Amino acid sequence: QVQLVESGGGLVQPGGSLRLSCAASGFTFRQAVMTWYRQAPGKGRELVAGGIGNYADSVKGRFTISRDNAKNTVYLQMNSLKPEDTAVYYCNAQFMHWGRSNEYWGQGTQVTVSS
Repeated sequence: QVQLVESGGGLVQPGGSLRLSCAASGFTFRQAVMTWYRQAPGKGRELVAGGIGNYADSVKGRFTISRDNAKNTVYLQMNSLKPEDTAVYYCNAQFMHWGRSNEYWGQGTQVTVSS
């Protein structure tokens, strides 16, 4: 079955860096569109980074999405972190299978930016 497992979250001071990973299985990873979303307390889920160079304005120049198709893993490198980046970060996969669109979510990983 499809699995998306995020890791790499944690507590970091403002200005610090974290790298999130999302390990995927159960589908043809190289054919999937992989996207990172986040949800802050009391707010809706928002797109952070996805596809090729698609970033939220609030993270442009600080966050970088990348993928390793050999490892079935997508990454989110987060630099110059701010307290407003505090959220649960989710990995999303979208792909076609037998002519039907499929979408899956990971369980999320908490990122807290605080001094």
